[in-house]
Amino acid sequence: INGYKPFLYNITFDGCQFIKNTKSNVVAKYFYDFIRNISNLNHSCPYNHDIIMDKLTSETINSRLPKVLPFPTGNYMFQTYWIANEKYRAVTKIYFCLY
Repeated sequence: INGYKPFLYNITFDGCQFIKNTKSNVVAKYFYDFIRNISNLNHSCPYNHDIIMDKLTSETINSRLPKVLPFPTGNYMFQTYWIANEKYRAVTKIYFCLY
């Protein structure tokens, strides 16, 4: 057991369908709006290249997260599973701490 407990949301959505209509899922839209200007995820499918988030800084996170939800201090992990053609293609884990 890693010590992290589920917090907030556990959602599944089709990313290609979501990009066609970003208003279809408010939770996904929140995170998409968070990363669309700091990554190369801002286009429709197919994604046949690496996904890069090279402009993600702690300042970006600190300016966006606490404004929507009053997160308590502590250690967090944001985890995503990327599936294509019914196969897991990648797992992304972002660890961060709020003081």
